[in-house]
Formats: sequence, C-alpha cells, structure tokens
Amino acid sequence: MFRELRASLTLFVLFVFVTGLGYPMAALYLGQALFPHQANGSLIQEKGKIIGSTLIGQNFTGNGYFHPRPSAAGNGYDAANSSGSNLGPTSADLIKAVGDRVADLKKAGGAVAIPVDLVTSSASGLDPNISPAAARFQAARIAEARKMDVAKVSDLVARNTEPRTLGFLGENHVNVLELNRALDSLAPPLTQSSP
Repeated sequence: MFRELRASLTLFVLFVFVTGLGYPMAALYLGQALFPHQANGSLIQEKGKIIGSTLIGQNFTGNGYFHPRPSAAGNGYDAANSSGSNLGPTSADLIKAVGDRVADLKKAGGAVAIPVDLVTSSASGLDPNISPAAARFQAARIAEARKMDVAKVSDLVARNTEPRTLGFLGENHVNVLELNRALDSLAPPLTQSSP
C-alpha cells in the first residue's frame, strides 16, 4: 500500500511541476521570444506613451475620426467590463437602441444604406475592427471635418483594409485605431478629439 501511495504522490508532484510551473513558464518564454508584441497585448505607442491596443476597441469622438462599433461594455470601451449586451433580436431595448443609432446616422449621413456594424455592438463589446463598408460610410463626414478630398479618405480605407484571416476566416476588416493613426499622419485633425 505504501508503494502505491508513494507512486501516486510522486506522480502528483511531478504533474504539479510540469503542468503548473513548467508548461506556463515555457509558454511565457516562448511567447516573449517568438511573438513579443502580441504577448504584451499588441500595444501601440506614440512618443513613448501607450495610446491603445490593436486588440481592444476604443471610443473616438469628433467628426474628424473614424468611429468604432457601439460598445456593449458598461463603461464605454473599458476592457475590464467586457461583455455583450445579451439582448436578443426581439428585445425592445435592442430594437430601440438600434433604431436610435440608425436615426442619428441618417441625420449625419443622408439616405445611404447604413452598415449593420455601425448600429450593433460586437459580442465582446470591445471589437477594434469595423467593416470596410462602415469605414467608407464615414468617409464623407471625415473629409468634410478635415477639409480633405473624399477620394483620399476612401483610398486610405482601402489601403488599411485587412483581408480575412488565413484567407477564409471572418470578413475583410479595418482596425479603427490603426486607420485613425494613418488618417492623422495624412492630414492632422483640425480639432483634437481622439481617445
């Protein structure tokens, strides 16, 4: 009996070290060695200051910036409060919220068809990407606010559109933070109103 207990305890201690210490440490060091940018949160820095992450959406305001999807997170784009709204398609609250967003966008953008990702939030509430259609929808507003040609803004959207992952997963998308950074480098904003 003592031999069996000793063998069980030995295996237990071995697996605690392998799975509780060895594997996590190996994953940490391999991640830092092979993918340091991604392992550290895909943070973007400007002038030594962290301005955001390519993985987490943030709220851009003002007419001179591309706006992200609406956030379902309780405090705007607070990553500590990531969650979907959990509202179903027949929810009166969801129907009202989407209707209000559509009405606001129609006032600002006219009668052009509104891309669905500009009026609905993502499952996490923190999606950093929008569809190319959602970015193009905002081009006229941004061009007017920055006194630019709409074609230049549309070209910027095209140059910052990323293809599907591995060629077949998801949809083409535009990272809002990266697009706004490219926009600032092309034509500085007339009034500062970034995150």
